Amino acid sequence: MRLLAALILLVQAPPADKWEKEIAAFEAKDKEKPPAPGGIVFVGSSTIRLWKTAEDFAGLPVINRGFGGSMIADSARYAERVVIPYKPRQVLLYAGGNDISSKKTPEQVFADYQAFVAKVHAALPETKIWFMSLFPTVKRAADDDKVRALNALIAAHAKSNPRLGFIEVASALSPDGKANPENLRPDGIHLSEKGYGIIAPIVKKAIAP
Repeated sequence: MRLLAALILLVQAPPADKWEKEIAAFEAKDKEKPPAPGGIVFVGSSTIRLWKTAEDFAGLPVINRGFGGSMIADSARYAERVVIPYKPRQVLLYAGGNDISSKKTPEQVFADYQAFVAKVHAALPETKIWFMSLFPTVKRAADDDKVRALNALIAAHAKSNPRLGFIEVASALSPDGKANPENLRPDGIHLSEKGYGIIAPIVKKAIAP
């Protein structure tokens, strides 16, 4: 009976937090060398995690807190641990592709974006929050219309608040609106070095003092 009870508890137990290791690693790194306040936090999914931000934004106080495979709701959930403690003057968020791919509607993802903004601004009302536009990919071409819809929702919303910003990179990566394989890795989703080379100057122009 005890064994059966233990098995039932095991089945009913909530799944382990899939991001806890990565978030804890960020916190451990911060204890060793705390970032100075007033920097620029890059947060979001794999496009952020894989970005060599220290190289592309040399001279700027960029803190990379991307965790691969995450959604906007995850960035909102962990904002108290990977955004707010740094008291950044700017935040750049890039996520949403995984959300759309998981069958969330643009409206649902937009609501998650608003939740992220609300949480950050509740603690840091003067911080500027940028959203970098999603871009077409080869592997997720079926999601292109929804991606454009989400971009449009966030871009329009950002115009209503001077503490928000929208950085358009999709048109530079895909002038014809379709994914350019040369700007992506072989997986057909993530940016290649060439892709990052295209968007880095656009982002730097927006966030540089």
